[in-house]
Amino acid sequence: MNSHTRFFPKSACFLLLISLVIIKGTTSCVSPKTIVYFQGDTTKFSTSPIVQNYVPTIQKNDMLSIIVGSLNAEANEIFNAPNRYASASASYGTMATAAVQPFGYLVDSDGNIELPLIGKVKVEGLQIKVAADTLRSRLQLYLKEPSVTIRNINFKVSVLGEVRSPAVYNIPDEKITLPEVLSLAGDLTIYGRRNNVLIIREENGNRQYARVDLTSRDIFNSPYYYLHKNDVIYIEPAKVKINTTDRTLQLAPLVVSLIAALSLAFYRVSR
Repeated sequence: MNSHTRFFPKSACFLLLISLVIIKGTTSCVSPKTIVYFQGDTTKFSTSPIVQNYVPTIQKNDMLSIIVGSLNAEANEIFNAPNRYASASASYGTMATAAVQPFGYLVDSDGNIELPLIGKVKVEGLQIKVAADTLRSRLQLYLKEPSVTIRNINFKVSVLGEVRSPAVYNIPDEKITLPEVLSLAGDLTIYGRRNNVLIIREENGNRQYARVDLTSRDIFNSPYYYLHKNDVIYIEPAKVKINTTDRTLQLAPLVVSLIAALSLAFYRVSR
């Protein structure tokens, strides 16, 4: 065995060891306490009272799909024509591919909608069921045994940050919880901060910034457990990811140099 052959294993092992140490130094452990949801008592079964009773109401700028039914099919079409394309938006998922604004009845700046024959009707602040009953009573003057079904077709929330599928999600039933929306987004990545989720909400001319903790069962009692229209959910990255990314960028040239030196040493010995 010549001197070149004896030199290579020691130098190669040394460089390889240095590389492994550097790579190991750019990774960190994640504590289970920072990623486990809804932590509380450890009993196999427990109960707690439901204190949240959120019921969505109609707001200004809502786009409503209003389906009218009666014994007169031709008369129904007078009211149902604006809903021709409304069903396309009433589904979970992003509307990024939609090129046409869905039709429907827009709640104007005064909180009214305007229907054929019956004119303007104040619906702002009403629950969907109450608004449907209001329209049904008005339509009885023109239709025999009318029925009214209302859906909000522009109820959407945005999810950003450390989730698997950030997007704008349309919600067809106007009532959804924060965990449900995060499930639609593919859940948080391992680097998402579960104990400091930011929710941005615009209501009554004010913009609210609230932070909630998904690792605690207190989330079920939060006023932000049920999401409102146009809420924005932001999942910020944990410090471990930021630090890891910084160290990786800083040490990348050194790692590349070590690998290049190792390759050069192997090339010289193999000649």
